[in-house]
Amino acid sequence: MSALMAALFKDHAAADQVRTALVTGGFPTDRVQLTSESEPGQAALVPAPNKSQQLENYFAQIFMGSNERDRVREFVDGVRHGNAALIVQPRGDIETRQAVEILSSSQPVQLYEQDLDKQTMEKAASEAESTVVGHLVPEGLKETINPRKN
Repeated sequence: MSALMAALFKDHAAADQVRTALVTGGFPTDRVQLTSESEPGQAALVPAPNKSQQLENYFAQIFMGSNERDRVREFVDGVRHGNAALIVQPRGDIETRQAVEILSSSQPVQLYEQDLDKQTMEKAASEAESTVVGHLVPEGLKETINPRKN
């Protein structure tokens, strides 16, 4: 699984406000997923015989570690009892800092971070001067791809 942040909020309205703040701040909508009783989101697409099983299967795809069964149960139970879950997949240093700031300051019931420090290939939203691709392109092609303006 890639880097992500998962937060459980007291209700749908609180999570929806945070989702709006993230999207307004520049996060693509496909990397901010809200799951609640009134808006099951991606969980509704998971094949299962009932809503609880859909939620369990969905959160098991997010929290895949063998030691994360309790977290899956916590998020399923939370959503089933009126809480709302927000899953954010930041890319790069800037988005990660922005997601941490927005989610931390929004008073989540629970906040979980996964692999935020393991984004070595994610430079789309980074303050770094160079990119991984820049190191792979031969010097002779760099001027053709990105000629310097004099």
